[in-house]
Amino acid sequence: MIAGCFKLKDFALQCGTVLAEAKLVYQTYGELAGDRQNVILYPTSYGAQHSDIDWLIRADGILDPTRWFIIIPNMFGNGLSSSPSNSANCGLAEQGFWFTHVDNVNAQFQLLRDVFGIEQLALVYGWSMGAQQAYHWGVIYGDRVARIAALCGTARTTDHNRIFLESLRSALTADPTWNGTGFNGMPDRGFRTFARIYASWAASPAFYRAELYYQFGYESLEDYLVRGWEVGYRKRDPHNLIAMLDTWLRCDVGNNLSGQMDYAQALRSISAKTLVMPSATDLYFTPEDCAAEAALIPKATYCPIPSIWGHRAGNPYQNPVDEAFIRTAIQKLLDR
Repeated sequence: MIAGCFKLKDFALQCGTVLAEAKLVYQTYGELAGDRQNVILYPTSYGAQHSDIDWLIRADGILDPTRWFIIIPNMFGNGLSSSPSNSANCGLAEQGFWFTHVDNVNAQFQLLRDVFGIEQLALVYGWSMGAQQAYHWGVIYGDRVARIAALCGTARTTDHNRIFLESLRSALTADPTWNGTGFNGMPDRGFRTFARIYASWAASPAFYRAELYYQFGYESLEDYLVRGWEVGYRKRDPHNLIAMLDTWLRCDVGNNLSGQMDYAQALRSISAKTLVMPSATDLYFTPEDCAAEAALIPKATYCPIPSIWGHRAGNPYQNPVDEAFIRTAIQKLLDR
């Protein structure tokens, strides 16, 4: 494995800000082939850093590093790459600053070209906000992407999804420590509410009826909400959590640098073989929304995960059944 920090000088963001130096932290797995044709890009998801999502990279996993050279670029705002927590030049929407997936993908493109000499991607694999980035790759740099695997994510944030995101943002900014542009301290009340909202949407009603959390050592539903959700998000700087929400809220592949395509035209322009893989019980990237997008993408295959795990079916580190389903579908896609 190789870890690195790619520095981009005078990096222009869609919001209009130019960062004198933007930082893109990344991790690689496997070996780059001599012809540079074995590359998989695996962008991060909301709140995640590369070490949180690389569990599926192993010889018998969903992504096999003995065959593929896999790169995880950390999304802007996640606390490793340029973020409010590590850069005085990065703020929040209240200050007229935000990152978009166009920014993420353009930085990733420069990383691949300038550091590794990579011109073509065998696959862009993404879950949730990672899937959003995969779709942006297919639109902005479509001639460089052979395949896309979009798990539990859409190419545009729907209005229903937006309500979920606004509720998360409101939970944090309603905390007494919020001063209108940032936090004066740790937003304890905000984190507690934030985690409960997230837990209610991320897993399905069937998951909670089955009380699946008990099998992982939690003593009660409250214990699961605290240790399984709240503790994890408290590890993240609240400014970064808001920054990533602001990116998610602005997701729309029709709003790309070309400015010449609307949302439907952008999806129709994707030439990559695309696997659209929602969870059958996802509450905010619903199967219906994902199926509608798949119908617009010329080479799309629609393959929902038959799971009661809701949105978390797309990142099944605790769920070997869903992992096996995804692994089979990805192997089939890569063999095409």
